[in-house]
Amino acid sequence: MAYYTNNGTVKIRIRLKTASLYSGVSNLTLSIRTRAPQKGREMKKIIPQLAFTVATVLAAGFSVISAAAADGIKLRFAHSFPTSHFIQKQAIEPWMENVTKLTNGQVTFDHFPAQQLGKSKDMLALTQNGVTDIGYVGVSYVSDKMPLSGVAQLPGSFATSCQGTNAYWDIANKDPIAAQDFTDNKVRLLFSFVLEPYQIYTANKKVMTAADAEGLKLRSTGGAMDIFTRKIGAIPVRMTATETRESLSRGTLDGLIFPNQSVISYDLVPLVKYGTRGGNFGSFIVTFVMNQDAWGRLPEDAQNAMTSASKDMVTEMCKNIDEGVDNAIAEMEKAGVEYHELSASELETFTKYSDEVAEEWAKDLDDRGKPGSEVLKQFTEALPK
Repeated sequence: MAYYTNNGTVKIRIRLKTASLYSGVSNLTLSIRTRAPQKGREMKKIIPQLAFTVATVLAAGFSVISAAAADGIKLRFAHSFPTSHFIQKQAIEPWMENVTKLTNGQVTFDHFPAQQLGKSKDMLALTQNGVTDIGYVGVSYVSDKMPLSGVAQLPGSFATSCQGTNAYWDIANKDPIAAQDFTDNKVRLLFSFVLEPYQIYTANKKVMTAADAEGLKLRSTGGAMDIFTRKIGAIPVRMTATETRESLSRGTLDGLIFPNQSVISYDLVPLVKYGTRGGNFGSFIVTFVMNQDAWGRLPEDAQNAMTSASKDMVTEMCKNIDEGVDNAIAEMEKAGVEYHELSASELETFTKYSDEVAEEWAKDLDDRGKPGSEVLKQFTEALPK
């Protein structure tokens, strides 16, 4: 119920009848300071505010409270991937199933795919605030919060997903990345993987050299990819993967710097005519993180099960990505996409900028008081020789 106090504060008391689900919490009281409405019309204006506040608190509190429910642990897992996306099918669903299996059914999940709880760029905040217990975070979308992780997205760094994934996983579980990109953001890294080197896909113009890309508006994830895109004379347009289809269809993008399999997953095949093969134009780090407090409330056996499932997924998913590249390209060729295998001389027109991009990326962080050069050295040393 809602009522006004003498000092003009609205208090809402919510009585929760399902005591077992909410771990014995039977009342929540929220306060909103506002002028008491004098007329019915003013009350109508306040009702949505009250409703939104209640919904936000319940969303943030539900998973926290239900995690300790007597009949098991139910965690909320949210992300932005479409339900048909290969990451949903090959990583998220198997990981949840494995955790439930390893805990003998103790841990289960409420699953919110396809931006049901929020957009890609909001997932870190939603996880920090407890709206979801576990969330997908693309570090490019929160580069101001997780700047160091961008090291695994530098162009020319590695040739396969597993090379990039293993190197990143190694350094992400130690400082300074573990402390500054994850602990300081009040989240725990569960598992992550790095996609295969990105290629250039275009709607109307075949790209064979850096000169061919000059003036093209290309989708970028930001950070190092923005630097690289400008180096080759193109115009970076920063946006999330979910926004690319509309931009391509409207002609506000000329193309994409994108992972092969995601071209299919985001239904972009009908909108692109050309693609490169053999390019190494950066990559993307997919991380799944858990609210730090929610992790701390888990019993030790559940934590151990999630850690085990996560380690398995890191290894398995990078293999899936690498094995899926040729199949994805074959499927797109069949649909009419024309690929160009870059020759050594053509590739050199791009790769000559890779070292410059890495140096600028590291220096920018160093200048901001972040250990960019240290992390670049760590990552380089973690890559296969």
